[in-house]
Amino acid sequence: MNEHSRRRTELAVLVMLVTPLFFSTNLIFGRLVIPEVAPFLLATIRWGAVALALSPFLLRERRTALLVWQQNAGLILLLGFLGMWICGGGVYVALGFTTATNGTLIYTSSSVMIILLEAAFFGRAIGWREALGSLIAFLGIAAIVLKGDIAALAAFEFNAGDLIFVGAAVSWAVYSILYRSPRLAKLSNMALFAMVALAGALLLAPFAAWEVLSGQPVPATPTAWSGIAGIILFASLLAFSGFQFGARTLGPSLAGIFMYLMPPFGVGMAVLFLGEAFQPFHAAGIALVMGGVVLATFPAAWLPGRR
Repeated sequence: MNEHSRRRTELAVLVMLVTPLFFSTNLIFGRLVIPEVAPFLLATIRWGAVALALSPFLLRERRTALLVWQQNAGLILLLGFLGMWICGGGVYVALGFTTATNGTLIYTSSSVMIILLEAAFFGRAIGWREALGSLIAFLGIAAIVLKGDIAALAAFEFNAGDLIFVGAAVSWAVYSILYRSPRLAKLSNMALFAMVALAGALLLAPFAAWEVLSGQPVPATPTAWSGIAGIILFASLLAFSGFQFGARTLGPSLAGIFMYLMPPFGVGMAVLFLGEAFQPFHAAGIALVMGGVVLATFPAAWLPGRR
């Protein structure tokens, strides 16, 4: 590894240490403002603003961007659907049914799902640590979704918001893998992010228009607009740019390791700022999910004696 690559890798590690904190603010701000803003309208404003903020990067690389779009329009639209429609509007819908604490803990499992999807579709070998860690993490998700009550499984009593978050975690895992496609490597991180954000905003817009026409809430208070500003700055521009820089530099699996910092960040903020109760099943879930993710994703080469 040359000096430039080493410094880029070190920078990516530092960025990924704070990126989960930024990601966690999305559920906190979202839970705060969702009573005042319809979910798909909130997601459309969010990603439209991000695309506008990053448009100078896209304009600077407009010739390359046009070529990339012509060759990969389907892939870019798919990324917009996975990362902005499902993990944007879908997540805000889920927050109307469940807590930010539950969403944070379930979302953390995306790190394990990246490994499983890479194994299923890209021939990635899975060792015993990854297999066992994946099982433990999914037991943690089950503890959260069932709220520690195994009887809910027999009665099919599930919270719709929790199930949407499970789907969003899968969607984020697929997004993380596809975003690193060599077909998109001609664009810089910011220009590519701007293009994907724009694609996501366009896919969200018809649903936002339907919400407005059907009389659902639109932002009209300082609280709503402050929450939206926080989502745009922290949970969008800083979080996604940081993760995508990490994913392109370190690889999606290694970047995904840092996402297990989301539970302490997200749950802590949910309890502190939203007053959410921390239940015994949350404790079990956080222990299982984080333990499983760490076991599955922590690089063996970093372990003592394996350096």
